[in-house]
Formats: sequence, structure tokens, C-alpha cells
Amino acid sequence: MSFRDDFFERQSEIIDEYGWAVVHVLPADDDPEETVPFAYTVGLTGFGFPELAITGLDPEAGHQILNELACRLCDDGLRLSHGQRISDLLADQEVVIVAGEATEEVFPGAALARYGDERVHLRQIVWPDLDNRYPWQRGYESLLYPQPTIGAPAPAAAARCRGFRGIPHAHGRRRPSSWSRREGS
Repeated sequence: MSFRDDFFERQSEIIDEYGWAVVHVLPADDDPEETVPFAYTVGLTGFGFPELAITGLDPEAGHQILNELACRLCDDGLRLSHGQRISDLLADQEVVIVAGEATEEVFPGAALARYGDERVHLRQIVWPDLDNRYPWQRGYESLLYPQPTIGAPAPAAAARCRGFRGIPHAHGRRRPSSWSRREGS
């Protein structure tokens, strides 16, 4: 049996026992120096949930965070949406959920191999730096906390009008003479 076959067989055993597995991707000796470790789940797709990913953390921390959020999906029915903030996953900090497609830096290869591109949906757990800034925000300490992302949430939408209330001061305006009715109309 090949390494790949052993890997998928062991992964299947873990998924059968726990519902999902966590895969760690660590930089190899021949990877570029700026390569960042990441981890992701495999198995949540089988329950109709997105697979989860986290980047830039050591394997143990990433594993714990992924397992905690996967439990919340499977056991509590938590739904994750793009831009959603979760405040009780890290001590005194909020993480942001980002939806997106796999990238070269965040590539859930085992999940894609198991379920196919069409079935796998990805949500990334993005954590802030010590000043509570995220990678898409100005001033984020990317050299100290490298964290490739699969996207960024949209900026907060401006307050929207709840309904048309008319044009201010329109009742006192005159129409230009060119707007006057034509005869016969």
C-alpha cells in the first residue's frame, strides 16, 4: 500500500470515528521561506457543512480551533457566513469567517480529493494581530503574523433607507417651462 493509500485509509477511520479529520500542512525544506503552515478539516462536507481552514498557527493551536468550530457546526447547528464574527473562540479576540475558493496558499487537497471541487465549500477562520487588526486591514502586522487568506469580508454597508419618503423640499418647487404639458397629451 502506498503512503497516499495509507493516509486516506487512516483519514477515513478518523472521519468514521469522529465525523471529520484535521490535516496539517507544514512547510517542507524546499518550500520558499515565506510559506505559512495551515490546517483544514476533511469530513464536514459529508454532513453538508463547509470545510474549515486556518493559517499561520502552530499545528496544535490550529487543530484545537478547527475541532471546536467543527463541533459547533455538527453538534450545535452553527451556520457560518462570510464576514461573521465569533467572539468566544479565542481569548479576548474575535475571529472572522471568510468564505472563498481554495488558493495556492490555502489548498485543502485531501478534502478536494475526497469530495471533488463541486462539493467542497471552504470557510477560513481568520484571527487578528495583537492590535485586533486583520490581514485585510491597514496596519496589520503581516511580518509578525503571516496569514494568507482566501478572501476578505466586504466593508460594512452604509445605513440603508427603509423606504422612499419623498424628495426634500420638492413640494415647493416649480417645474421648468419645458416640462409643461403639450396640448393634446
